[in-house]
Amino acid sequence: MPLSPGPFVRCGFNAALLLLGLTFAGIASTGGSEHPATAALPAAFSDLLPHFLVEPEDEYIVKNKPVTLSCRSTPATQIYFKCNGEWVHQDDHLIERTVDPATALPVMQVTIEITRQQVEKIFGLDEYWCQCVAWSTTGTQKSQKAYIRIAYLRKNFEEEPQGKEVALDQEVLLHCHPPEGVPPAEVEWQRNEDVLDPLSDPNFFITPDNNLVIKKARLLDTGNYTCVAKNIVARRKSNSATVLVYVDGGWSEWSKWSACGADCSMWRSRECSQPSPGTGGKDCQGLDLQSMNCTNEQCPQTVSGAEDVALYVGMVAVALCLTLLLIVVVLVYRRKKEGLDADVADSSILTTGFQPMGIKPSKPENSHLLTIQPDLTTTTTSYQGTLRSRHDTAGKFSMTNGPLLDPLPNGSHTLHNGKLNSDTTEFVSRLSTQTYFKTLPRDVANTSYGTFNFLGGRLTIPNTGISLLIPPEAIPRGKIYEIYLTVQRKEDLRLPLAGCQTLLSPIVSCGPPGVVLSRPVILSMDHSFDACLDNWAVRLKKQNYEGAWEDVLLMGEELVSEPYYCQLEAETCRLFTEQLGTFTLVGESLHMGAAKRLRLVLFSDAYCSTLEYNIRVYCMDDTQDVFKEVMQMERQLGGRLIDEPHVLLFKDSYHNLRLSIHDMPQAHWRSKLLAGYQEIPFYHIWNGSQRYLHCTFTLERLSLSTCELTCQLCVWQVEGEGQSFALDFNIAKDTRGLDSEFLLMDSNATALAGPSAFQIPYLIRQKICGSLDAPCPNGADWRMLAQRLKLERHMSFFASKASPTSVILDLWEAQHFHSGNINQLATVMADIGKQEAMIFLVSDGEC
Repeated sequence: MPLSPGPFVRCGFNAALLLLGLTFAGIASTGGSEHPATAALPAAFSDLLPHFLVEPEDEYIVKNKPVTLSCRSTPATQIYFKCNGEWVHQDDHLIERTVDPATALPVMQVTIEITRQQVEKIFGLDEYWCQCVAWSTTGTQKSQKAYIRIAYLRKNFEEEPQGKEVALDQEVLLHCHPPEGVPPAEVEWQRNEDVLDPLSDPNFFITPDNNLVIKKARLLDTGNYTCVAKNIVARRKSNSATVLVYVDGGWSEWSKWSACGADCSMWRSRECSQPSPGTGGKDCQGLDLQSMNCTNEQCPQTVSGAEDVALYVGMVAVALCLTLLLIVVVLVYRRKKEGLDADVADSSILTTGFQPMGIKPSKPENSHLLTIQPDLTTTTTSYQGTLRSRHDTAGKFSMTNGPLLDPLPNGSHTLHNGKLNSDTTEFVSRLSTQTYFKTLPRDVANTSYGTFNFLGGRLTIPNTGISLLIPPEAIPRGKIYEIYLTVQRKEDLRLPLAGCQTLLSPIVSCGPPGVVLSRPVILSMDHSFDACLDNWAVRLKKQNYEGAWEDVLLMGEELVSEPYYCQLEAETCRLFTEQLGTFTLVGESLHMGAAKRLRLVLFSDAYCSTLEYNIRVYCMDDTQDVFKEVMQMERQLGGRLIDEPHVLLFKDSYHNLRLSIHDMPQAHWRSKLLAGYQEIPFYHIWNGSQRYLHCTFTLERLSLSTCELTCQLCVWQVEGEGQSFALDFNIAKDTRGLDSEFLLMDSNATALAGPSAFQIPYLIRQKICGSLDAPCPNGADWRMLAQRLKLERHMSFFASKASPTSVILDLWEAQHFHSGNINQLATVMADIGKQEAMIFLVSDGEC
């Protein structure tokens, strides 16, 4: 009988050779008697290394069913499995020994079983692998590694298809990103429960990333589309997306002109039938009937009589009466308009109607720049007020709510300086009834509006970094505009992005479009890239009246003759525009060094009464409006912020973002994650079409009495930068006070009109402009002001304006509304040597 191998011992090669010699000892029998003998081996056996006829393959464990690994080698005298660096016990091997009849070489085959419990023991450390090792008298050989993974398929799709209404022959793109799974899920598409086969219907195309493309929408393509994901574990269906293919109506050819009638006219018609409108399509636009006067030759000849003469006389009399009535109406209107303009023109806001006040300077060295003396040559009776800083307390100044102009008993008007009535719900409802604004979102929380005249003002959406500055004189005198400012949800307004383009800012609308402006307003909004134009091609996009997006500006190549100009700062973009509308920034990386700023925010359940505990990690563009939206959503969910937000530079390297959790106390906590880390695909982040993405780590405490949680949560881009959160907190204590610390509530009014919207008083502003606009031989003019304020990059833009100083002060107001110190501006003016500008210094509590 051949000797079976004893328990495997890690030993040297000499011991292995001895074991090999024992294995091939045999017994020869003749004539019924038995005696030991050595089996004859082929002569070439001693020169051959073992080679594998069968090597172990990768396997997946489905539910709790174990998997079997096999390998076969020749010439082999011993063969064993090693899994994750550890030898598998001999008792777990099933070994078969045979001899190759063709070569007479020994052949060994071994099989083992791997269970789910074995794989889970090393969960989170590394992938589970096994390898076969075979021996011969010459040496050893190792097979390829076989990886054993636990198969699963999550329930929720990472991205589901969305319903659409499309025109006939238009291309349709339905997105689908299947649930995370091992092995990765295969995707098929269904229309009305029928599987779509692009081979049989070439009008369909499924992209490599599982999206469905309908090349030309047909009427038969109307239906419910479902994305189906399946692997060896399960089969999942997404929510159905309804695609409605509509047909807009089209005119037929005009008919021939009719014969000339008795009224000396002829007509022709056409029908809305090529094609007829269907499934909600638009009717034809325009006239279906057209008429035209005939020529003299075509008209029926008639003889003029006394009746015709009477008709002509009557028509002339009516025309004269209408002309006289129109002249009277025009004269009355002009008188009323001149009266209103006279009241506004006499306003002491523009000259010296503000009464001087005794002000103590905050800096003794600037005592010669304290106050401005009133111009005693001008008098006023309609307006009276006091110059003041934006920081004055409400107790010392009367702030009035209501319309900008209120009627007085004597027929004159009073211009209010302060907050405006902000009934945004009523305004949005009224605005959305107008044709152009029906596409605006009715999101009251992210909309502000106000009524403004030539004194200007400011609109702000709190806690979003978005504001609109309307400088003085931007609105023509005699005009009063109702202006709005809103931030669009990205899902509400689809922005087509091509190639490697990515959204870098919120989509902001200000309007109404088409209003006439005398000078640029300044729209401020956050952006989320590294602000290095060497790495990016950044374009300003504007939506036109038809809803299409147009490139109106390439940042860094602005032309002063264009109606748009951008000032790019580290985290903010300030847009000078003479046309209101819907704007956003779209970037395209020029090389792999380009980076977007991601804000990483951690939330957890405020209260936990079960063994499970969830930590949610949000990855979003580093802009205040998205952060505000996530904070509001988590407050509704009852979540709490558990650490300070971190910023991560995410590079255009095509590498995914990975998230993992480590260093939990194993005696009290364990992770329920089935893999060592979670991943967010690169394209989902880079595209920017989703406002925020998040991953959830589900932890389980072993006892309800466990409340202290310490762990390390890591977020990093593969082969890139990373951030680490060191968490140490008590899950039973409510720490939601941390929320308000990072979401600083903006207590300022969303709409400010007149002087209260500006830090620099109107009259002081006029004095500064008059002093610095004129060129000075020694350079002490607006150019030096721009240099001192570090705005020299925009010299050519400032120089193209009628008042360069005014534009510089507009930009200073936009930058420093919340944090600006007018005393600093006074110091700059003193350094320039323009004491005659008489900057009005004021500090808090001195008014």
